[in-house]
Amino acid sequence: MKRFLLTGLLTGFFLTGYAQSTVTQSSVSVLKEASAETVGMSTTRLQRMDAVINDYIAKGRQAGVSVLIARNGRIVYHKAYGQDDMEAKTPLKRDAIVRIASQTKAITSIGAMLLFEEGKFLLDDPVSKYIPSFRNPKVLDKFNEKDSTFTTVPAKREITIRQLMTHTSGVGYPVIGSKEMNAIYAKHNIPSGIGTPNRKLDEVMNTLGTLPLAHQPGERWTYSLGDDVLGYLIEIWSGQPLDQFLKTRLFEPLGMNDTYFYVPAAKQNRLAVLYTEDSTRTVRRQATRLGISPDYPKVNGTYFSGGAGLSSTLYDYAIFLQMLLNGGEYNGKQLLSPTTIRLITTNQIGDLNQGADKFGLGFGITSARSAARLPVSAGSFDWGGIFGTTYWVDPKEGIVALLYTQKFPNSHGDLTDKFKVLVYQAITRMQEIK
Repeated sequence: MKRFLLTGLLTGFFLTGYAQSTVTQSSVSVLKEASAETVGMSTTRLQRMDAVINDYIAKGRQAGVSVLIARNGRIVYHKAYGQDDMEAKTPLKRDAIVRIASQTKAITSIGAMLLFEEGKFLLDDPVSKYIPSFRNPKVLDKFNEKDSTFTTVPAKREITIRQLMTHTSGVGYPVIGSKEMNAIYAKHNIPSGIGTPNRKLDEVMNTLGTLPLAHQPGERWTYSLGDDVLGYLIEIWSGQPLDQFLKTRLFEPLGMNDTYFYVPAAKQNRLAVLYTEDSTRTVRRQATRLGISPDYPKVNGTYFSGGAGLSSTLYDYAIFLQMLLNGGEYNGKQLLSPTTIRLITTNQIGDLNQGADKFGLGFGITSARSAARLPVSAGSFDWGGIFGTTYWVDPKEGIVALLYTQKFPNSHGDLTDKFKVLVYQAITRMQEIK
């Protein structure tokens, strides 16, 4: 197997001093609201996004949209547009709790890296060292669509923890994966991680380990259940259920007070309504889609999906991202070393590609090719969720930006790219590296 090339993408990541600004990266530890002008942005220019987002809502493309933009640790725009519940005509609020789905993956990856720093594992350890059912993996060879039977060939190598975190292990995804893997996983009751509250991680992950891989480990990038496996590994390494580990090691230290696998009863009135589209791509209230109930975060569940299970708010997730931008520190607490953040945000897939981009340990990484298409800087890291949530961190410009909707599918996905343009056109002074 080729060694992954660790190319330093983020030169000067932790020294993002800001010339002629009243706020500098090194002086900011906690997210606070401030005027855009104090960090080299324009309030008037930021307000351009109001008309764009409101147009999507007026045309029935979205029910509600919320955004948060921070630069150098200062929140310069934090707004909610449109309605949470279109039938009740209640407005969407900034503190709405939303289903972040695959944004869970980054949190699980960071949780694992806390244990990496404690010497619990190495990235190139085989998964089978900790979960024996993954020993001697096999790769799908021939598949019979009529009855979902298949043949396999031996894998050339064991899958590693690094491959789980980079979606190069060969593990697939239920529902949204290939037709072959969808059928195999359905036959063996492997869930996507959304809306399956009554399962247990150990049961599902041990079964997953006996099933074929979609391809040879390390040879392709395939979106996968790797972070669900990683969540189970966290339970093994820490001796805690995943929800309790993340609560005590990440959420409570950071002050992420609204992030849960299952939202407590006292906060369920803040869970945003989930929408879908009709045949004209107009928004309508969500019925059961993807085989799940929209109310899945409201139950008292036992299945903690490290790949898709969390719900959260804009502000909570912005705290998490700001900690990464700060080099692992937030509010006086050093959760990770800056050297570990460098590792996390470095290309880990070598010559493989994730679309036009690369991939680190839990995050997509913006390539020079993508940075030539939109103004997001090369080396920025990002991801999103299936219900229309997205985020990125731009270390070069000190930007943390999030856009949330609650709709599946999202055929009007160009809003995400427009949002990126609207964030960067509001910058009036570019960051200087000191």
